[in-house]
Amino acid sequence: MIMRSPGKRPVFLEGCPEDWFPPAEKALDDPNGLLAIGGRLSRERLLAAYRCGIFPWYSDGQPLLWWAPDPRAVLFPERLRVSRSLEKRLRNGGFQVTCNADFAAVIDACAAPRDYGSGTWITSDMRAAYLDLHQVGKACSVEVWRDQALVGGLYGVLLGSAFFGESMFSRERDASKCALVRLVRSLQPRGLTLVDCQIPSDHLRRLGAEEIPRTAFQRLLQQALGNALLPAPAGGLLP
Repeated sequence: MIMRSPGKRPVFLEGCPEDWFPPAEKALDDPNGLLAIGGRLSRERLLAAYRCGIFPWYSDGQPLLWWAPDPRAVLFPERLRVSRSLEKRLRNGGFQVTCNADFAAVIDACAAPRDYGSGTWITSDMRAAYLDLHQVGKACSVEVWRDQALVGGLYGVLLGSAFFGESMFSRERDASKCALVRLVRSLQPRGLTLVDCQIPSDHLRRLGAEEIPRTAFQRLLQQALGNALLPAPAGGLLP
């Protein structure tokens, strides 16, 4: 059941142009950030959503839901926090970390049921939509390998100097953390200014993620979209 905030209601996107969304400040307070319902997961609509600071998040059996929460969880590259134990694992943990070596395997691993619950929000339609973004160079993955086995990784969308993190997974301790650290360290010299973490978690806070007001996020996002960022290496090892 969707609770509606007084004076606010989600917008239904059926029949609206593919590149249009209502302003993010129109999002509901409860549930936090729900802005719009419906539409298609087309490439045009997805890219328009990210440029507006909006992302899709829904489960099988639900309509397509679009979100712009307040506050917003972000990670500034210069504030990345790497503990001594994580730094040691990065150096001596026996991991190989690549970028865009197997996007499909990463998104499938992220979609797999977790120990703490069943089901997934990465539906077959979501999978197809992000594979399409990957094929046109707008979505990228980071893979963490041990002995040619995929043990962790993440994927997201890269626009301007912003990376929009979508999901991550670990089959070994710290594998997803290593993926994020290597991604940030690889992209920061190329101009990365903002990592959108969307929803806060203790996992991300330990790496330096923080919550900022939606208005501040929107301002930083528009600045980031105006910047150029060299693309991530295709299938290469990350330093």
